[in-house]
Amino acid sequence: MRLVLYILSGASFIFFGMACFCSDLFVNEFYRYGLSEFRPIVGFFQLLGGIGCIIGIYNKKILIISSLGLSVMMLLGVATRIKINDTFIQTIPALIYFTVNAIIFIDNVAKAKKKKIEN
Repeated sequence: MRLVLYILSGASFIFFGMACFCSDLFVNEFYRYGLSEFRPIVGFFQLLGGIGCIIGIYNKKILIISSLGLSVMMLLGVATRIKINDTFIQTIPALIYFTVNAIIFIDNVAKAKKKKIEN
């Protein structure tokens, strides 16, 4: 199940990151958020985080850093949706991606601490 979450998150954010650079929908959404100047940097960090989740299958430190970064980004996404008065339905995807990446982060930090204690 964990592997599925890592791949789902990684693939999703690679897709979203690329879409930030080439999708009119994403251009329009960032304009609607009032954050159009941040679209390229958000896309870059989404790509980086997505790649980190995939690499994180083999390197847990990278997974921890990537999932933390994506969690923070999605929490900010939820806050943005609330600020611009989006509906709850429009906010659900950001909430889900926040939750998935927070679970990945917390789970892997806990495993790393347990491993450190055992050694």
